[in-house]
Amino acid sequence: MKHFLKKLKTYWANISGNKKQMEINKIAIGGDHAGFDYKDAIKAHVTKRSIAVVDHGTNSADSVDYPDYIHPVANQVETSLVDLGIILCGSGNGAAMTANKHQGIRAALCWTPELAALARQHNNANILSIPTRFVDLDTALKMVDAFLDTEFEGGRHERRVGKIACS
Repeated sequence: MKHFLKKLKTYWANISGNKKQMEINKIAIGGDHAGFDYKDAIKAHVTKRSIAVVDHGTNSADSVDYPDYIHPVANQVETSLVDLGIILCGSGNGAAMTANKHQGIRAALCWTPELAALARQHNNANILSIPTRFVDLDTALKMVDAFLDTEFEGGRHERRVGKIACS
């Protein structure tokens, strides 16, 4: 019910023209062994912005199964326990596919800051999937900033986003 009321409040703010900037207080992060090296750097970067981070692992470079670390992030975003999520894996594909199995999730696989911003602006993405084997750490941090700093535009995009869910 809390999730529904939050969405309803956002909807009315958007259509009434009183669009309020999303306040990001807490994010969740998780990934597999390929994302381990980036995870701590991203956590430190986000924490410097006074945003709390819930870390769902993994906590080493030992090989693991990414769904074990992605589902907890998606669950927290979907239930509004956190505002947004960041997921990491080698290609970003498996992580995004896993997160997108959750009805309330719109995970975007991005490899540039521009794509991360557009994912928020046009698609109201609530999870950023970073392909750690294909972007350097500096680019990943810029993507995180773009994702956190960009608001959903609403308008014609609201209608399109509303058609994504399957039930």
